[in-house]
Amino acid sequence: MPKLTDTQTIILSAAAQRADNLAMPLPNGLHGAAANKVIGMMIGRGWLEEVDADLRKGEPLWRETGDGHGTTLVVTDAGLLAIGVEPVVVKTMAAIRIHAAQPPAPKRPTPRAGTKQAMMIEMLQRPEGATMEEIVTATGWQAHTIRGAMSGALGKKLGLVVASAKEEGSARVYRIGQSR
Repeated sequence: MPKLTDTQTIILSAAAQRADNLAMPLPNGLHGAAANKVIGMMIGRGWLEEVDADLRKGEPLWRETGDGHGTTLVVTDAGLLAIGVEPVVVKTMAAIRIHAAQPPAPKRPTPRAGTKQAMMIEMLQRPEGATMEEIVTATGWQAHTIRGAMSGALGKKLGLVVASAKEEGSARVYRIGQSR
């Protein structure tokens, strides 16, 4: 393991604990010429690298490039090894932190049993599907209401894909395909 100063150890250790391995922000009291010297040495040894900062995510800037963009500092695999941390472990922990920070996927609503909507879904799930006339007769709804329910409630809310096909000797047949 290479010989590190206390400042270098603090910078690399803090970066290893962040989900995105950012070396920014730097420790309190490290700024100006001292920061430039330490960071320049760490970049030269391959422990840190400058990457484009994603300003939309609020990543802290190391320096501005002059064209409206900026760079930030990220610890490299060599930098992690310099403090005795296996890069695979850091990347795994980062993935776990990112996954834990994401909100759970919203649950899709389920139709209540015995409703006209449930009856329509059941008809559309049959292998032979259902024609518009069959659905109108079963539900008592008008055709435009059924088409709206297929698009809105079934498609957008429940995530069901309703496909239609014009079959020979028959009216247009509607079926529920694969869910989105």
